[in-house]
Amino acid sequence: QVQLVESGGGLVQPGGSLRLSCAASGFTLDYYGSGWFRQAPGKEREGVACIIRDGTTYADSVKGRFTISRDIAKNTVYLQMNSLKPDDTAVYYCAADPHGICDTEVLVNNYEYDYWGQGTQVTVSS
Repeated sequence: QVQLVESGGGLVQPGGSLRLSCAASGFTLDYYGSGWFRQAPGKEREGVACIIRDGTTYADSVKGRFTISRDIAKNTVYLQMNSLKPDDTAVYYCAADPHGICDTEVLVNNYEYDYWGQGTQVTVSS
């Protein structure tokens, strides 16, 4: 059974940092595409970053601030978020897909990943 479980969300002040984790089970991340997406109240879901064996892709809004990585041995994907802004407030979802795709089409929701976690809340506020 495929499962993705996010953790690490919380309340942080502007300029602060958080690291999200996504533990995968039921499959091996190595040949999968995986990524982080977010949805703020009243807004559409947007892609944040994705990762495959050959590299990563980031949304313009988070470039230079967020870093996606994965530990294949732990079957876990991470999102290190630095210099957080109030606009980063959202529910963050981890997702994965067996076709090993990670590009701008994924981040703009033109290609939807198959498997999703339940989400973790990130709130950036003073």
